[in-house]
Amino acid sequence: VQLQASGGGLVQAGGSLRLSCAASEGTFSNYGMGWFRQAPGKEREFVAAIKWSGGSTNYADSVKGRFTISRDNARRTVYLQMISLNLEDTAVYYCAAAPRYWGPDPYEYRYWGQGTQVTVSS
Repeated sequence: VQLQASGGGLVQAGGSLRLSCAASEGTFSNYGMGWFRQAPGKEREFVAAIKWSGGSTNYADSVKGRFTISRDNARRTVYLQMISLNLEDTAVYYCAAAPRYWGPDPYEYRYWGQGTQVTVSS
């Protein structure tokens, strides 16, 4: 599975962005999909994940109520809708694929995209 993340950019605090992650090769619907982020000087952290069927999701406490993960298996794409962005959301965002897993443990994810930068300005 190869993953290509896109949709990052510069946004003002309080604004919104939607990230996309397109998968090529492999059977996309067999994989739980996750979003992680890494801010400068910090460790990579879990953001959100969605089950392979799309029927269940998982969020970090810091983004609950502001971020929504979804997927379109026909388009082989997972999305992260982000609203009410704040300065602490500034990071490189990575999508990842895990066989039969949709939780916060990054070591369960086998495939990773290249990352897309999200910068929130005041």
